[in-house]
Amino acid sequence: MTRFDGQVALVTGGAGGIGSAVCRRLSKDGARVIVADRDLAAAEAVAATLEGEAFAAALDVASRDSWYQLRDALPDNFREISILANIAGITRDRSFLKMQDEDWDAVLNVSLKGSWLGCQIVFEAISNHKKGGAIINIASTSIFGTFGQANYSSAKAGIMGLTRTAAIEGARRGIRVNAIAPGIIETPMVMAVPENIRNKWTDQILAGRFGRPEEIASVVSFLASDEASYITGQTIIVDGGATTGDF
Repeated sequence: MTRFDGQVALVTGGAGGIGSAVCRRLSKDGARVIVADRDLAAAEAVAATLEGEAFAAALDVASRDSWYQLRDALPDNFREISILANIAGITRDRSFLKMQDEDWDAVLNVSLKGSWLGCQIVFEAISNHKKGGAIINIASTSIFGTFGQANYSSAKAGIMGLTRTAAIEGARRGIRVNAIAPGIIETPMVMAVPENIRNKWTDQILAGRFGRPEEIASVVSFLASDEASYITGQTIIVDGGATTGDF
């Protein structure tokens, strides 16, 4: 028997670097995976590589209508969702005085509003089948403050508050809600940064390297599993020790 043995998992941002790794891990662990991404073709490409049953769907996480369209389009064997991984997020970095309204709104809408909508829609789905479930949100160590990321840091700090409140409200429904705060992870966006800057970042990490998407995926899988049945309302930092002592 696998860890999730036919449970249904929905992954937002499922075509991205971390999102696709989460899809692969949950599929390997036995879940039927809904790969949801704004880029449907990319979601379909990821779904085609998964070991078990998979369903690809277009999703604009900041749009309630898009969430409802996804819900209504699910095949019967993908409707009983018990795991949600809210991975979708974007950056629009600018210094504080240069940041525009659209930069702020775009990041808050995708990262924070998108996570809230996902929690709300999946709360309803899990409540309907009455078997309980788990939600994992993605925060960030940027909550400690990062130059040029007032929007991103604020959104991720908001996700931590959302996670705690959702855990309180989800407890009586058998829904556990936790967050992961990744440090610097080897995604295409990070690896496009000039090497000299990446080397400076590495010097600040106790592990001496960046994290891998698969390492975030392994924590998602653990938090979604029965092995984490006594963990809820928490934010787990996965950053190689870069923020040791900051909390």
